[in-house]
Amino acid sequence: MTAPTRLRLFCLPYSGASAMVYARWRRALPEWLHVCPLELPGRGMRMDEPLQRDIKALAAQLAEEISRDLSGPYALFGHSLGGLLAFELAHALKARGVPAPLALFASGTAGPARRDVSEYAIEKTDEQLIARLRELQGTAEEALANPELMQLMLPILRADFLLCGSFIYGQRTPLDMPIHVFGGKQDSVRADQLLDWQLDAASGFSLDMFDGHHFFLVQHESAVLRCVRRYADEHLARWRNGAARQLAAG
Repeated sequence: MTAPTRLRLFCLPYSGASAMVYARWRRALPEWLHVCPLELPGRGMRMDEPLQRDIKALAAQLAEEISRDLSGPYALFGHSLGGLLAFELAHALKARGVPAPLALFASGTAGPARRDVSEYAIEKTDEQLIARLRELQGTAEEALANPELMQLMLPILRADFLLCGSFIYGQRTPLDMPIHVFGGKQDSVRADQLLDWQLDAASGFSLDMFDGHHFFLVQHESAVLRCVRRYADEHLARWRNGAARQLAAG
């Protein structure tokens, strides 16, 4: 009996985070939707590698790594910086000539075409980084007041902000895949900025809004995952139908 096809969901973390932020998703989503968190250099299992500050170079590195075993359908998901990195990764994969993702999920991040990253291009002090963490409401005050924890976290966050600041839109061709955008109703990333993702979507676009601030995907995880699962199910069904037609014609 043939094993059922699984859709791999490559997940990219937000600034300062490791791949572990998606660990719960593996238990919360069905087996056919296989969560594959991508660890970035300088954290988690890649702690010994230097932190990356060039988003295009990092996307090319990740594209090379996942291209080694890219059999079967897959999609990309990223929150905040992870969403922008997923966009660059989609273009890096396209440049390598590998099969395209079935979809790109961009969460809590403004569309790339008109986005201004100038505030991230200048290296931040510890005080500025902590103030930004407090503004985003995703880090407990106890953690912010812990010097040992901040000593570990702030260099990663500083590099990730510079990573975002290195983004240059340039000349882009819209991606030939559906782009599903998620936003928080109380987030500082406005709806019009989220709608800018339409400029890069040649094959379908959706916008779903959730209660919560920037970390709505943590605060309302179940609602976000229901949405991810619904879209993924639709794309996988369409992929299976296409594969069946090719087999019949073949």
